[in-house]
Amino acid sequence: MTLDELESFVAIATGGGVTQASRALHRSQPAISRRIRQLERSLAAPLFERAGRGVRLTAAGRALLPHAEAVLAAAGDARRAVRTLAAKAQGAPPLRLALVGTLADLYLVKALRAFRTRFGAASIELRTATSREVSALVRRGEADLGLRYFADPDPALATRPLGRERLEVMVPARHRIRSKRVSSLRAFEGEKWLGFPPDPRHPESTGEVLLRQLHAGGLAHAALTPVDSLTAQKRLVEAGLGVALLPRSAVREELRRRTLRSVAVASLRAEQPIVAVERKRGARHPHATAFLEILARSTPQLR
Repeated sequence: MTLDELESFVAIATGGGVTQASRALHRSQPAISRRIRQLERSLAAPLFERAGRGVRLTAAGRALLPHAEAVLAAAGDARRAVRTLAAKAQGAPPLRLALVGTLADLYLVKALRAFRTRFGAASIELRTATSREVSALVRRGEADLGLRYFADPDPALATRPLGRERLEVMVPARHRIRSKRVSSLRAFEGEKWLGFPPDPRHPESTGEVLLRQLHAGGLAHAALTPVDSLTAQKRLVEAGLGVALLPRSAVREELRRRTLRSVAVASLRAEQPIVAVERKRGARHPHATAFLEILARSTPQLR
């Protein structure tokens, strides 16, 4: 098997099909398909099967995927090590940072400014994704460091806790509950809740956190409208179309403008851990430790 074959395999597995892999790798679809056929011949096993308009991994494909990702990540480490040595006089390459999009808005700005002041304007490259995608980018070597919600159990990743983000109930400015504090979530009986789509395969997801809180608060049958955008959730709450469980730091501007209100719930203990993830056996970026130290100093509220 070759790196080109493994690269095509991973691109199809993560993108969902040959068309997506062709676009991602800038190769023709026949070239991608040819690589996969060669890889399947060398392994004597089919790696994909049809699934509607796309494909899905076979048992052999699922077994191969983590090893293929590790091989490609190691090859990327080797390339970067040589390029870093060749360009040593010009300093380290940019730190490639993948993070959950909401963290970019909440905690990162001050840390980024301090990091760029210290290491230069071209010292960092940002990429936003979901928590699961952040881990995948780090695992594949496409990011040096990831910031996500909840620890990742993947043994290939090292997880460093950064702190915890408290969640609060947000309501529109003219909501029927006028007090700043209630005793339990039962005060919101009959309300429609807005939140990220629950995914039982991933209990750490924000949607699952909301479901658990509603169950614990006696609202197991509450109406839940899935909304996969934090901004959309805020706008819908402002419009009076529901209430939401959100981090206060994500709605500072709305609270300042008084288009949203926070209602404290005495019995509610809802938090989201924020962690940094790196590959355990990957080549560590020379500025990764410095960035995490700057981030910790810039976000004392997380600790």
